[in-house]
Amino acid sequence: MVNVLRKLAKSNIRLSPPQTLASGFLIMILIGTVLLKLPISTIEPMRLLDALFMATSATTVTGLAVIDQGTGFTTFGYVVLMLLMQVGGLGFMTFAVMIVLVLGKRVGLKERILVQEALNQTSVGGVVRLVKVLFIFSISVELLAVLFLSIKWVPEYGWTDGIFYSLFHAVSAFNNGGLSTWSDSLMQYVGSPVVNITISSLFILGGIGFTVIADLYYRRSFRKLSLHSKLMIVGTFVLNFVAMLILFTIEYSNPATLGALSFIEKWWASYFQAVVPRTAGFNSISIGSMDEGSILLILFLMFVGAGSGSTASGIKLTTFLVIIFTVKSFLRGRKEVTIQKRTIKNDIILRALAITVTSAFIVFLSIFSLTLTEDAPFIWIVFEAFSAFGTVGLSMGLTAELSDVGKQIIIILMFIGRLGPLTLAFSLAKANPTKIRYPEGDVFTG
Repeated sequence: MVNVLRKLAKSNIRLSPPQTLASGFLIMILIGTVLLKLPISTIEPMRLLDALFMATSATTVTGLAVIDQGTGFTTFGYVVLMLLMQVGGLGFMTFAVMIVLVLGKRVGLKERILVQEALNQTSVGGVVRLVKVLFIFSISVELLAVLFLSIKWVPEYGWTDGIFYSLFHAVSAFNNGGLSTWSDSLMQYVGSPVVNITISSLFILGGIGFTVIADLYYRRSFRKLSLHSKLMIVGTFVLNFVAMLILFTIEYSNPATLGALSFIEKWWASYFQAVVPRTAGFNSISIGSMDEGSILLILFLMFVGAGSGSTASGIKLTTFLVIIFTVKSFLRGRKEVTIQKRTIKNDIILRALAITVTSAFIVFLSIFSLTLTEDAPFIWIVFEAFSAFGTVGLSMGLTAELSDVGKQIIIILMFIGRLGPLTLAFSLAKANPTKIRYPEGDVFTG
């Protein structure tokens, strides 16, 4: 396997890093499709398109399911899904580099560049060390979560099933996969502190970004952290807290969501559902029964997503914050964008604008296409498109009812969302840098 990965990296000399990453994800999805199509993977025979959908959903750590995730898979099928989520969340290049390191081989420049692209780093320096840290951290956190979840589930389901459920959900949560072994996801544990805290801690850690985790590990002081890490930590806390308060207020009297719960359970449900759209995909209350205001908030959270270089997708929180501070600087008449007494480079601002506009266009095009192929309420279609692009996995009930064409649209959208719109664009386009400068021209805006 290691030799194959190294030969793949060396043989793709003509492929750019984005093209190699896109090819790697496609190969993983195809392998997953073949494994899930095997009779030993599902209780009932599954169509090839459905197997492709589930493999894409697991590899892109989305969590949307076209068959009942609680009753449709065998133990072997769950193991396949779990492995796809693990490799898809951390990245196939991360596993390739770790295998090479374990065997005592040297990680070449080609592999370092691929890891740099996969983890969205600005340079190749330190990427191997980052891979070591995130791999050890990921496995350690997942095993610790298995221990905590087993305390809850082993007494309920026995040692074998209890530990397996704990392992599956730990992997799914940390990698922001969103798949569960139960049909109702985690609704039966809406008031469980152990499940709520453990699962949410996993996908928050997985979604905050590996760069932030490494930064915290090496510097161990908030004051010494990089600007990116500070923005991610503060931004994540503020966004999650505000979202929790809004959902608690809106859904408080809704009998189909929080209304029937105790006061403490209302807070647990509000907290869990506020942090999930960033892009975990679990749910502890019925999404389809939520108020339209709550749905609109979740759409926003799914589009923003979590951290850059993490297991999550969306345009990323830091991208959103750069856009906000750019608007703030423009309204104040400043020529430079500053955050925490640091000037943001124009290249970063342009990249943030490109990501946001490209993402919005892709989601709009997907919604338009789904309105032509699906006979469903418009809000269901909008929600499905945002969820697929953000690789969230939440649904208002449309996923299982999608037409074959609709499934293909969602598959493409999940793939683009996980890979990143700009990475996909770079893999398809040929770079054509130029030093030619043209005369300035005026265009009236606003």
